[in-house]
Amino acid sequence: MTDRTGPLAHLRVLDLTIARAGPVAVRLLTDWGADVIKVEAPPPSDGATRSITGARRGPDEQNLHRNKRSITLDLKNERGHALFLRMVAQADIVVENFRADVKKRLRIDYPDLAAVNPSLIYASISGFGQDGPDSARPGVDQILQGESGLMAMTGTRETGPMRVGVAISDTSAGMFLGQGILLALLHRERTGEGQWVHTSLLEAILAKLDFQAARFTMTGEVPQPQGNQHPTMVPMGTFQAADGLVNIAASSQRMWNAFCEALGARDLHDHPDYRGGRARFDNREQLRAAIDALTRTRTVAELVTTLNAAGVPCGPVQDVGAAFESAQVRHLGMRRGAPHPELGEVSLVRSPINLSRYPHAERLRRAAPDPGEDVNDVLADFGLDAAEVASLRTAGIV
Repeated sequence: MTDRTGPLAHLRVLDLTIARAGPVAVRLLTDWGADVIKVEAPPPSDGATRSITGARRGPDEQNLHRNKRSITLDLKNERGHALFLRMVAQADIVVENFRADVKKRLRIDYPDLAAVNPSLIYASISGFGQDGPDSARPGVDQILQGESGLMAMTGTRETGPMRVGVAISDTSAGMFLGQGILLALLHRERTGEGQWVHTSLLEAILAKLDFQAARFTMTGEVPQPQGNQHPTMVPMGTFQAADGLVNIAASSQRMWNAFCEALGARDLHDHPDYRGGRARFDNREQLRAAIDALTRTRTVAELVTTLNAAGVPCGPVQDVGAAFESAQVRHLGMRRGAPHPELGEVSLVRSPINLSRYPHAERLRRAAPDPGEDVNDVLADFGLDAAEVASLRTAGIV
């Protein structure tokens, strides 16, 4: 491909991933210019191509697999396996999320591929880790949200455990693996050495627990569900306005003073139960009810305007549609078009990373390809002539 630009445009990536976590990692690479070749199994005899993340031409897969090229390749076939090794020899990175037994059976685990290309960076994501008593278990986001403790601290005491509304363990693992790949690239730049980079949904979500996890590891304290209220900072949470919900963060003494002054709440400011951060924390339920009574007398727009002007963070609680239509999100240009030969221009979500030397293009390079769409071009890049490709097609290998 000649239309790639970005800090990773010199890299070639073989993408064996399925589902969500692996593709999130690969998306980081392809969004910043890497030549990503999605290597997919040939379609089943019924021609179905739908995966766990939906149809390839649906929004989820279009957003996950944009900017890639695709080939189908039968890795179980000897010729297919040999062709894959030929590609590995010319690749910089391989990303996979197979179970350990599957990649060993296919002879595509790290030792196999490092023997072909010692400078290769081999990146893996699993549910529970590459070894250990649970390493063979299948792992998906919902299971890991529950098993990591995340669900137990989400929701309220009344609702019980509540899942986060996005695939947080999948996307976190993908982000961490992407960072690991970049670290391995820096190491290779200095030494020429490849290596195996891996993480798991379990490791990623435990790291995401952040200060709640550290409170347990240091003191043994198990975080409890707080609903929409911050577990340690008061007042910080969701409050009822006259026409909707707002989030307000007035936890520091300066912000608390500004909050009370902006809303004319002298009675709250002077109340002995709320003097000082410790007092506000100890009386947080009582204080929350008092603030609710105050905010119910004002609209969302009034609270957002008044409190932000006073230096108190405040924002509306709104749906995804309202978020993308907000003036700030529109200014940031988080939606980017991508050309698709059948769907036309599809609207996707750009990378959140901003680099001054590589401004975001007005459009993404391409939408997600259909499986096997780029077989001819990709294999030509690896030195196969038309006759070789035709032979592989006839044999059902590509």
